[in-house]
Amino acid sequence: MYENNIEIRPLTKESFVPFGDVIEKNRDDMISINQGLTERYHALSLAQVSGENVAVGMSIFHNLFATQIPFQIEMLERHPYGSQSFIPLQQQKFLIVVALPLDQRQPDEQQIYAFISNGQQGITYHQGVWHHPLITLEADSDFLVVDRIGSGSNCDIHHLSQPCWITEVLVQSEIVNL
Repeated sequence: MYENNIEIRPLTKESFVPFGDVIEKNRDDMISINQGLTERYHALSLAQVSGENVAVGMSIFHNLFATQIPFQIEMLERHPYGSQSFIPLQQQKFLIVVALPLDQRQPDEQQIYAFISNGQQGITYHQGVWHHPLITLEADSDFLVVDRIGSGSNCDIHHLSQPCWITEVLVQSEIVNL
């Protein structure tokens, strides 16, 4: 039906390692603080920034529209001088589309992957990772974004030679059409 299909897989720390970090609570990362009144899930992801006159900034991205599956992607971007984290503020599921690099200048269009967050997971794209801009399945959704703020261009864009279709969700070895 669609050419260049990409299945959406559940997001796990192990499957996302080549691209960055999954930000989620894990008892192994917990430290009790504030006289036992608070649990701190420590250092779940570390921001990366390089360049002069830069800082780590926190912003809120507000998505106005939901993306409907199936949908087509035509481009990928990367941030060569800093990581970029997305944390859903309303526990909404969102899609993550990433690609391995082909070389220093472009992604490998044959190795594009899609993941779905369970709504309680955020992600950090490591510095220089090819990815699609934020894709949310729910309208009016907010994300806390932690990324590099500062001088210089920090966004490379690659237009795909052929569009790719995001069409299905792979859940526990079973494909479910949305």
